This record gives sequence, C-alpha cells and structure tokens, in this order.
Amino acid sequence: MGAHLCNYLSHHLTISPQNGNFCQLLLQRCRTEYEVKYQAAKGDEFHAFEIRERFHAFVLFLGELYLNLEIKGTDGQVMRAGILQVGLRELLNALFSNPMDDNLICAVKLLKLTVSVLEDAWKEKGKMDMKEIIQRIENVVLDANCSRNVKQMLLKLVELWSSNWGRVHATSTYREATLENDPNYFMNKPAFYTSDGVPFTVADPDYQEKYQELLKREDFFPDYEENGTDLLGADDPYLDDIDNEMDPEIEEAYEKFCLESERKQKQ
Repeated sequence: MGAHLCNYLSHHLTISPQNGNFCQLLLQRCRTEYEVKYQAAKGDEFHAFEIRERFHAFVLFLGELYLNLEIKGTDGQVMRAGILQVGLRELLNALFSNPMDDNLICAVKLLKLTVSVLEDAWKEKGKMDMKEIIQRIENVVLDANCSRNVKQMLLKLVELWSSNWGRVHATSTYREATLENDPNYFMNKPAFYTSDGVPFTVADPDYQEKYQELLKREDFFPDYEENGTDLLGADDPYLDDIDNEMDPEIEEAYEKFCLESERKQKQ
C-alpha cells in the first residue's frame, strides 16, 4: 500500500520543492538507506537485530516500490525505475554476504516478491544475474551455518527457478488477467511464511487465517529511535487501533483500489 501511495503521489502531487519533486526526493531517501546496506545487513555489536530488522523492512519496501513505481522515459513511455532494479541486485548481494537466518529469510521474501519480473528484465538485457543468484544460494546451502528451515526455503526457491517459477506456457489472451483466464494469475503474488517457516500465498485455501496470524506475530510499526526520539509516538491513537478488524466497507474499497492498480499496470 505504501508503494502504491508513493506512485500516486509521484504523479499527482502538485507541490514541488526547490530541491526536487516527490519522486526525486523519495529516491534520494532510499539511496541514503541503500548506501549503508552492508553495515546494516551485518548490524553492530549492540543493536544487530534491531538494525537488521529495519534494513529488512527497507529491502522489502524497495521491492514493492520497484513493482509499483511508474516513471516516464524520454519517449513518454511508462516503465519501471531501472535504478531500483540495480539496487535490488546489490541488496541481495548484501544479504547473501551475511548469511544469517533473518537475512536469508529476507532475501527469500524479496525474491518471491520480485524475481519473475527481475529475471524477465535481466533476460531482455542478456544478463545472467539470476543464474549468479541461484549459484549464490546453492553455495549458502552448502556452506552457511543457517537453520534447517531456512535451507529448505532456499532449496524450494531453487526448485521454483528450475520450473520457471511455476509459470505455464499457455498464457491468457485477455487484456486483464483473472484467476479464471490466466494460469499464471498467482505467479507474481507475494509469498508469506508461517511461524514454522511454511510458505503460503493468496492461492492457499487458508490464506486469510494464516495472514491474520502473521499480522499478529509481526510488528509492522516498530518504534525506531532517532536521536533519542521515537519516530512513531507511543501515544498515537492510530497505533492503538492498528490491530482492529478492517471495516467491511473499507476492505471492499481497498480491494477495488488494488484491482484498479493492477489493471492500470497491465495497460
């Protein structure tokens, strides 16, 4: 949702500061986090977990941003931001260079989210980045001291790659893909993991139940401290209501928004 919002603001925000428009400022802010990727993936001696946790949130947001942010080329054609594609490749390098469980899980989540789009883009340019990533994963499975569950996740990813990410050759001729007319409908949907490390997607019949469990387990609004000040106030009433069940009307409106966004991306 944050990436969708950033895309909307980049096209519709009329206020333009002297130091750049919204999209330029957004990418500058992302670059600030990106430049410390190797330090963040490692963490420091006293706050390693907290630093990596924040870094992982940035990595996954950048993946969503790559899928949703639309920019215009010199010929006016709408396209994805190529600089984000390069950034995601380097972020994967940072995660695999520090093969701790949480870093590897983050890498798996990022790849499950973006990999089919990334690989298609690399293939168009004649690049072998995906084969290099798979080789890196195989080396991690053989050499890294990660947990058994994480190794299973990595091996499952290699298996998906060998099957072309589960895509079939018969693709839909319809302009807008749906579950009924496109066998690849679930291909680019994000994958999540239960507390036991078992992956699930929107195709899973128990998706809603497992996703609600995930929301309860994860803290999506950590109170990161910057210079001794919480970025999110502890007394914010919005945060108190964050776990409340979504109103049916709001849920319906959100689903329509997501469908409309997907439709526009396919045009």
